[in-house]
Amino acid sequence: MAPRTEKIAKSQALGATFRGVRVRGGYTPELFFGALKDSLLKFDPRVQIRNPVMFVVWLGTLVTLSLAIQPDLFGPSSASHLYNGIVTAVLALTVWFANYAEALAEGRGKAKATALRQTRSDLVGVRVLEDGSREKVSATELRRGDLIRVEKDDVVPADGDVVEGVAYVNEAAITGESAPVLKEPGTDMFSSVTAGTTVISDWLKVRVSTDPGGSFLDRIIHLVEGAKRQKTPNEIALTVLLSVLTLIFVIVVAAMAPVATYLQAQINVADLIALLVALIPTTIAALLSAIGIAGMDRTMRFNVLAMSGKAVETAGDVQTLLLDKTGTITTGNREASDFLPSSGHQPSELVQAAFLASYFDTTPEGRSVVAVCASRGALPPAGLDQARGLEFSAVTRMSGTDLADGSIVRKGAVSAVLRHVAERFGTSAPPDLQAIADGVGKKGATPLAVSVNGDVVGIVALADKLKPGIRERILELRKMAVRTIMITGDNPVTARTIAAEAGVDDFVAEVTPEEKLQVVRREQSQGRLVAMTGDGTNDAPALAQADVGLAMNSGTMAAKEAANLVDLDSDPTKLTDLVAIGRQMLMTRGALTTFSIANDVAKYFAIIPAMFILALPGLAALNVMNLATPRSAVLSALIFNALIIPLLIPLALRGVRFRVQTAESLFHRNLWIYGVGGLVAPFVGIKLIDLLIASLV
Repeated sequence: MAPRTEKIAKSQALGATFRGVRVRGGYTPELFFGALKDSLLKFDPRVQIRNPVMFVVWLGTLVTLSLAIQPDLFGPSSASHLYNGIVTAVLALTVWFANYAEALAEGRGKAKATALRQTRSDLVGVRVLEDGSREKVSATELRRGDLIRVEKDDVVPADGDVVEGVAYVNEAAITGESAPVLKEPGTDMFSSVTAGTTVISDWLKVRVSTDPGGSFLDRIIHLVEGAKRQKTPNEIALTVLLSVLTLIFVIVVAAMAPVATYLQAQINVADLIALLVALIPTTIAALLSAIGIAGMDRTMRFNVLAMSGKAVETAGDVQTLLLDKTGTITTGNREASDFLPSSGHQPSELVQAAFLASYFDTTPEGRSVVAVCASRGALPPAGLDQARGLEFSAVTRMSGTDLADGSIVRKGAVSAVLRHVAERFGTSAPPDLQAIADGVGKKGATPLAVSVNGDVVGIVALADKLKPGIRERILELRKMAVRTIMITGDNPVTARTIAAEAGVDDFVAEVTPEEKLQVVRREQSQGRLVAMTGDGTNDAPALAQADVGLAMNSGTMAAKEAANLVDLDSDPTKLTDLVAIGRQMLMTRGALTTFSIANDVAKYFAIIPAMFILALPGLAALNVMNLATPRSAVLSALIFNALIIPLLIPLALRGVRFRVQTAESLFHRNLWIYGVGGLVAPFVGIKLIDLLIASLV
């Protein structure tokens, strides 16, 4: 619809560029400045203590800051004010970088809610005044009791009740239901309209039923803001590992001071802190960031916009995938799927009649019928340009064509067409027509009757078609041990049919946005990591709650802002690619974590003998690298620790080759390649750096 296209175009003009497409809600200057402020607030020790590794660095920053002011604060020291100040600055920057990265990630969630509010404020309505005049106003200016008029192709700006007019409304973006809904006054179920839906025929006069802040979209915003994402099992395990390693190295380094005093070895406090930072797993954290960037880069190759590397990595651990039906599994618009002639008529006759009856129908269903009929050989007859067209209307529930030769062709709801032929021609339905229509309905499709001069020639079946390749990709996901569940606002009959065609493991029908959110939480409460795909505003809460939220770019802005992955091609068959990319990230992280741990162990055993060799000459046998002095040993370790990170980033960006293999074979591969490599590299690197330092002194 035109208004929706204009709205998306407006929103795209506000965001960041990706392969020529501008997507709102990216990393805007406002987000960066907000993260800058939040990162400074995160120097609060109550925040820092949540990250054991960075909390140790934060404490070290305070200690070295004190030493920069008073070098002999903890006793005689050979370190100068300048040396201690440089160490302090490096440690403070390390903490700040970690804080800023975390603040950016948190800022994404705040940006999603802000973008949803912007979506709400972008809606414009036509308010009808008491004297009958009209004025255009923002949706945020509408109040309970205001009258608004919504024309064909307009987006409803506010929740309300229909007081005048009859029209079909497309609610797919809100409810997930693909079929348009007839709205008219005086009924309990079909007199209310929701902000964000689109009128596709005729017009409506609506009385606003909510004040600003109480609409359906506002409720969606609150749900998005309240959604929390789980930590992956790998994140939890890694957090425990980093905590244990940090604690071990803190104890070891702290014990060096009294040992050094007892042995009368001169070791500066700043050197001990520098050594601690080199030994605790800060390298792992740096490599994890590189892996996240690599995952985002690989998704870009598939034209998928990733809001964070964490989202891509989590995809590798996903156990349950929830797929919204409309716009994700299916195309979203009903298409002509079958032509079933009534008794006494041929399929070609029905196809030609359906073509003529739909020729002037501008609805998506009408255009679909014309396209399918043309592919089956239907041709426009001579003089069609002189015919009079009847556009689809919610009142008549029919479309049609009055040909120049006097022929009258109609297509529409079965009851509407039967009433037409009875009132105008005095004819009745063929005896098998109802059975044909019932059979179409049982398959989850919508039957439309077609008549020519009072003779009902058959039924056209409209069905929500599967997107190409979706069934094959769902089968691939099953091979990856990913359980698929289709969730939809459609009725159970339609849902069951689509679920069977798509090959999903399960489905949930007639769900509300709250119920979709409950489905996600239920799966998560059972210990599963959940991915969710969707394209409608009604999907936004579930997309925000899911561990991985993938929105189609063809969907609403609300869905795209709530998700952490946006498929710019709107192709849900990429889901298997995302899972493969996520698992490659997991393999890469495992390999580089193995390398880093082995690296730290090697540095520990290489440096300690050199630091105490003067006090304990017997340790010379363990000084296999023959490092020159304790100060050069610490400095060499710090330099190596700085150099190894950029040297490993290319591997992190390229990623370890993804192979489907057992955990045991993967463990042995990592142990031999990255474990042994992590032990050998620091011995070689630290020795070379030590030789260079010794030659310069």
